[in-house]
Formats: sequence, C-alpha cells, structure tokens
Amino acid sequence: MTEFDTWRAYSNFEREVTRDRRFIRSDTAERFLNSVRISCKSRHSRISNRRRLWRAQQGHGWRYEEQINDYLPAAFPKDRMLPLTDRAMEGRANPRGIPVVYLCTNKDAAMSETRPWLGSYVSLGLFQTTRDLRLVDCTRDHQSHTALFIEEPPADQRDAAVWAQIDRAFTKPVTRSDDTDTYVATQILAELFKHEGFDGILYGSAFGERSTNVALFSRDSVELLMCELHEVTGVKLNFRERDNPYFVRSVKSRATKK
Repeated sequence: MTEFDTWRAYSNFEREVTRDRRFIRSDTAERFLNSVRISCKSRHSRISNRRRLWRAQQGHGWRYEEQINDYLPAAFPKDRMLPLTDRAMEGRANPRGIPVVYLCTNKDAAMSETRPWLGSYVSLGLFQTTRDLRLVDCTRDHQSHTALFIEEPPADQRDAAVWAQIDRAFTKPVTRSDDTDTYVATQILAELFKHEGFDGILYGSAFGERSTNVALFSRDSVELLMCELHEVTGVKLNFRERDNPYFVRSVKSRATKK
C-alpha cells in the first residue's frame, strides 16, 4: 500500500497545478497521483444496468402550438440533453472539448446543480444506464470527515482525510463565470480514473445529503427516457458565518483622538 505523504496532500497538489506548474509536475505531485492511483482501486462502486439517473440543463427549446399559432417553451430535444461531442463545456471532471455526462440520483438536486436563477427554465431528463458501470466512489466512509490535524495522523486517517478533500473538491459549487483554473486538479484526477479503466466518478452533492452526483466518461453509458421542462419559482439560501468579523476604524476617528 502506498501512503499519502501528508493529510494535506490534495490541497498541496491543487495549489501546485493551479498556481505553479501544471503539465511538468513535481516529484511530490507525481507521488500524490500514484497514491491516488493505488488507493482508488479499493474505493470502487458499481451501478447496475438500467439504473435511472437525472440530468438537468439550464434553458429550453421550443414547440409549435397550433391552437395559438405560436411557439411555446419546451424541454430541450434529445440530442441537446447530452454534452456536445465537439463543443463540450469546461467542467469539474473534463476540460473543454472532452465530453463528460453529469447526472444526479435526485431530480431536485440535479436541477439545483445547474445554479438556476428565479424565473429561469430548466430542462430535466430522466436517463438510464445502458450497461453495468464501475465508478470511483469519492464519497465512501468520510462524509463527516472534517478534522484538522496539528500533527500528521496515522496512514489510515491520512487516507480518509485526503479522499474527503477530493470529494469536497468535486462537490464544491461552481458556475460558468468561475475561473476555469478551479477545475484543473479534479480534471487531472478524473483523467487518471479514466486511464485506470473506470467508467466514471461518484461524488457528493451540495444540494442534499441523500443525493449523489455521477460523472460518466462516455455518452454511450446512458440513454434518455423522457424529458421535462421546469420553471424556477422560488430560491431559498441559508448562510453560516465561517470566520470572525473584523472592524475598521475610520481615518476621521483616529485623527480626532490625536
């Protein structure tokens, strides 16, 4: 068993490929990838043939309504519900131009993952797998692992901590307006998983504990069964303070004291 150098191994790797070097990586980064390559083999899950999953995309198509002699919003057509083979958008598991199919086990979470705004339309497709699939399960055994270590923990705790960071990196909410450098580390890991013969990745959803996201490397892994059109009628956000506030003394108040 190859151990991770540190429980912060993923964070260090992400920092390197985002800010320092990307294609010609350091020995430390290569050791991290080798540890991931070995440890991912014990973190696999299977999705059986004909398993149903949801995929959502912001936007809609049109359908002609004869009674009113006009066009009405409608769910995207079949071909539009899969990523385009020649124009795939940048994603957490794929660089631009290489399609990956992003799905979810929960329909509401699938729509929320598109980050829609109030009043917008979302096309929601129900897909089913076309064969048995073998995936890297980034969610396994560490959903609640949030510990911060002062000293390096034992190997098994380092392993759990690193994979928890990997899962959070895939789960982290992102939008199309975000800097695409955010995706670099997870894209590299996804390519490593694909090279190792996996069909895709399971990772957590930021929109519900009972939902799991699925990224599949092949468009042929799923087929569309039906498609719906939804309109966003309400959005609720909850906030939690994550750091102590700081206070700023005005220049005027400092001058008065003098």
